[in-house]
Amino acid sequence: MADSEVLLEVDGGVAVVTLNAPDRRNALTPAMAAEFIAVLDEVDARPDVGALVLTAVGKSFCAGGDVQTLLDAGQDPAAGPAWDGMGAIYDSFYRLGQVRVPTVAAVRGSAVGAGMNMLLAADLRVVADDARLICGFLKRGLHPGGGHFVILSRLIGREAAAAMAIFGEEIDGTRAAELGLAWASLPADEVEARARELAARAAADPELARVAVANFRKETGPPHVSWEIATQFERPAQMWSMRRSAEQG
Repeated sequence: MADSEVLLEVDGGVAVVTLNAPDRRNALTPAMAAEFIAVLDEVDARPDVGALVLTAVGKSFCAGGDVQTLLDAGQDPAAGPAWDGMGAIYDSFYRLGQVRVPTVAAVRGSAVGAGMNMLLAADLRVVADDARLICGFLKRGLHPGGGHFVILSRLIGREAAAAMAIFGEEIDGTRAAELGLAWASLPADEVEARARELAARAAADPELARVAVANFRKETGPPHVSWEIATQFERPAQMWSMRRSAEQG
């Protein structure tokens, strides 16, 4: 439905999932996260789907967690509604990382915080050369969450991950491709077509694609601790930072 915040289109075995909340730059709310997970469940239930492209409407790929959601969580991060709401946002991009088909993120505009986690959760990224990729947690007074350090460093290494996640370096799509954060950097109007082209190759044999990507993920990452464990390491620290931020402001 056009008024849904997460859209699904299936074309030739490729599921195109579109974030559709441009008025808030596709920032994730608990409700949007739940809708996203439901769409991924639908994709997994369809044996005719062999790949997935994630894209977004508007000028931003994803601006991270919705500001009001973060503010509400900051009042008492351990309270049931806050805990569940932030958990839903974590679960959304983690679920993308577990979807049964190969995934390609088609990234235009800005990706910040949890929006970075969303694109990092994909198996492959095609980005606009003028995209703005920003970790942004510390600038907001927040500790990173969602296993951010693990899923970022597995792609670009410790040095570049430190530059972005700790020292606040922002990169564009061209630099992302140079660092290995993206497979290709293209003009914005070419990004989705290229992502669909790549996805269509895997989708030509959906059964093989599902088996291959499952083993690809087991064999290639993340290193050191698992993504799931990293999420649990980071969550208490992020909750503390939310509470501190609320008390300070």
